[in-house]
Amino acid sequence: LILITSLILGTTITISSNHWMLAWMGLEINTMAIIPLICKPHHPRATEAAIKYFLTQSTASALILFSSMTNAWSSGQWDITQLNHPTSSLLLTMAISIKLGLVPFHFWFPEVLQGSSLTTALLLSTLMKLPPITLLLLTSQSLNPTSLALLAILSALIGGWMGLNQTQTRKILAFSSISHLGWMVIIILYNPKLTILTFALYTMMTTTVFLSLNRTKILKLSTMLISWTKTPTLNTTLMLTLLSLAGLPPLTGFMPKWLILQELTKQEMIPAATIISLLSLLGLFFYLRLAYHSAITLPPNSSNHMKLWLTNKTPNTPTAILTALSTFLLPLSPLIIPML
Repeated sequence: LILITSLILGTTITISSNHWMLAWMGLEINTMAIIPLICKPHHPRATEAAIKYFLTQSTASALILFSSMTNAWSSGQWDITQLNHPTSSLLLTMAISIKLGLVPFHFWFPEVLQGSSLTTALLLSTLMKLPPITLLLLTSQSLNPTSLALLAILSALIGGWMGLNQTQTRKILAFSSISHLGWMVIIILYNPKLTILTFALYTMMTTTVFLSLNRTKILKLSTMLISWTKTPTLNTTLMLTLLSLAGLPPLTGFMPKWLILQELTKQEMIPAATIISLLSLLGLFFYLRLAYHSAITLPPNSSNHMKLWLTNKTPNTPTAILTALSTFLLPLSPLIIPML
């Protein structure tokens, strides 16, 4: 309870602060609160993940502190939005890329997720991304648009490419997260509200996937093959959520991609829009692979016991609500578009 409260407190401090020191303090509280949650399973893999996470996050925090101090030294301002010094802007771009796990600073993220439990991996993929994205939104006007576009396209490329040959579900979702961050970062300068919408929808869909996987205890693709016999309904909804995460048209995940491509075209960034839409095909391949494993194929050695339509006595209401939102929100897009 203390750790979860600290996580929420740290996130709230960072997203509501104007002063660099307060934002930095919120990030530190977040890091310190998540580390015990990562190494909670007493396993060498979990300890290794916690150490990797601590080292990368402390490096990023030091860079943020260095960047804000350099800026305050040259301009006398500690305000987050007043980032005028070029060296500070470069350092901050690096620091936030490390915090988020953007390419080329992404190496820690799949490893840490693989060493964590599914619930901690969910927190790392969603809640822990909120403070750095907020800082990026506040400072985006001071950052270099070319470097941001380059980071975004590289993230979409590596996130899709590296996910192709993975068999562990947590690593696949880590690369999926990297690729989605690429979509969020490419549009942040031109339409920050669209970044917030993309992040909100990504969080919702990823939460649904993690809760479904946690329900059936699926950690790798081979386990996913035989889970159909236990929970057919959950596997079917998981398949739909995965296709939504891939961005296929009748589902919710299509909305942010469509709006981002539309905005990039309006900004006359046709090459960037073409490249990033082609790179989303890489992600589509491994989502289809996951969907295929979850509901379309049955292994020859499938277990012969009866189908359990209700796995536990505990109700599964949150997963049901999130699945409905993750798949059927597209018809509401005429209501959402005027807000952007």
